[in-house]
Amino acid sequence: MPFKNVKVEPLPRSQMLRLDLLPCFDAAARTLSFTLAAQELNLTQSAVSRQIQLLEDSLGTPLFERRHRALALTEAGEVMQRATRDALERLRDAAARVRPGPRLRQVAMTCTQGFASLWLIPRLARFAANHPQVDVRISATMDMMDLERHRLDVAVRFVPSSAGRGKALFEETVLPLCAPALLRNKAAPLRQPADLAHHTLLTVERPAGHAITSDWDPWFQVMGLQEMRMKNAVQFTQYADAVTAAVAGQGVVIGRLPLLQSLVDEKKLVAPFRSGAATQRGYYVELAAHAHNNADAQDFANWLRAEAERG
Repeated sequence: MPFKNVKVEPLPRSQMLRLDLLPCFDAAARTLSFTLAAQELNLTQSAVSRQIQLLEDSLGTPLFERRHRALALTEAGEVMQRATRDALERLRDAAARVRPGPRLRQVAMTCTQGFASLWLIPRLARFAANHPQVDVRISATMDMMDLERHRLDVAVRFVPSSAGRGKALFEETVLPLCAPALLRNKAAPLRQPADLAHHTLLTVERPAGHAITSDWDPWFQVMGLQEMRMKNAVQFTQYADAVTAAVAGQGVVIGRLPLLQSLVDEKKLVAPFRSGAATQRGYYVELAAHAHNNADAQDFANWLRAEAERG
């Protein structure tokens, strides 16, 4: 029976989520920079900072840690980033479907940030040259996104080899890499693995409870260096940033091959030691069920496999 006397009270204005602030938050969370977000949105840096503050005030919790010349998402910020990214992507997809005009030919894919920036994006122009009418949308994230729920066509999953589906694009091997100038530094030679104790190790953030150099563990174990004490370690949120620091000569990074093979081929990074360690993990292509009717998505998946073979 209908509820005639029930009155729904609106939320107080102080508790209402300001939807107009979400694009600004999305840009700042992706770039981890108010300055870069301002450039992307054609706003001033102070305007971006003010919008983020308004959003934080409305939620009653900080979304960013303001560090010296750097930003980092808080735990609340990470929750909001995932929800915001999902909501904005759904709105963009909905807008594309309802707009009149020719239907957009699009392939939506997901992969890790490292795979996107270090392997996929440098090669993507080759796919675009042969498929100029197809737009590729990349969701680069460490989250294991559901293809059907997020309307994604293709995924490149970085998973243990035992969990991979089908043949891997490639499996991962790791070994230390550094800039050639660092290798030529006679004051701190890199002749044997134990010499790493005198160098800065460039590492990537891991979940709470993991050691700061846990991304080095597979190689350390193979070399019998589990107890080695490091001179210094610098930690980054994204693997690509650690690689950039290594190219700049700021330390030694654990090189994930073949992701970094092009940098090795170009002599931007060199291996002081030739012993690598297999991590028993690899990159696997997964095609969504709905994408089996999408010839462009199938072409893209086949192109990924061909590029891996070519590499």
